[in-house]
Amino acid sequence: MRIAVAGGTGWVGRLVVAEAERAGHDVVVIARSRGIDVIGGDGLDAALRGADVVIDVTNRTTLDGAKATAFFETVTRNLQEAGVRAGVKHHVLLSIIGVDRVAWGYYQAKLHQERVALAGPVATTVLRAAQFHEFAVQSLTRFGGPVAVVPRMLSQPVAAREVAAELVRLAAGAPAGMAAEIAGPEVLEMGALVREVARAHGPHKWVLSLPMPGRAGKAMATGGNLPSGPGIRGTETFDQWLRRRGADSPTAGPASPR
Repeated sequence: MRIAVAGGTGWVGRLVVAEAERAGHDVVVIARSRGIDVIGGDGLDAALRGADVVIDVTNRTTLDGAKATAFFETVTRNLQEAGVRAGVKHHVLLSIIGVDRVAWGYYQAKLHQERVALAGPVATTVLRAAQFHEFAVQSLTRFGGPVAVVPRMLSQPVAAREVAAELVRLAAGAPAGMAAEIAGPEVLEMGALVREVARAHGPHKWVLSLPMPGRAGKAMATGGNLPSGPGIRGTETFDQWLRRRGADSPTAGPASPR
């Protein structure tokens, strides 16, 4: 089938593209660098022509909930409306475990995006994923200086390549609404993971794990980002990922606890 990957030149998008091509699908990459603007809509109709499925892994790197909401709503509506015109039958959206339980601005923006997609004219599947293993690197390197401040949170981190494979598997099937959540094999504390990265690969910093304020911080610290029930479980542990890190891991990425 023909799969269009929105955000296909980003780090996660490249993994999705590779998985889709490995599965034998015809892949179209939707990105501004390819002359396709998901915000303004330029080139979108032509890019989706003949596509069966859209996988949306676009992201806005911001801690501002209002800006994130505006971005995700615009992208989702544009993809869905252009999808209707092109005859797209299935819209697959990557989201985050806990967006319905952690009242934090970026998460609320993703929750709103889920609702817009599910209510849209193209049948939708939403995959909520746990934080990727790489989030520990992003937390360590996001800001300069000798200290890395990390939100106190429990997570069940998952390999991004396993999430990419699940997105492609879902895209090849029938629309499912809310799909089973995907997480990794272990429940771990994020501050401890960031310290492991600092010791193993650097940069060597003092890692300070602090609770985020309010209800959102309490939810993160007490399991709000853990799977809410049975679902897909990846097999790669954090330690296994840490040993092979370097081949496809970013040194920076979304400044959101995903």
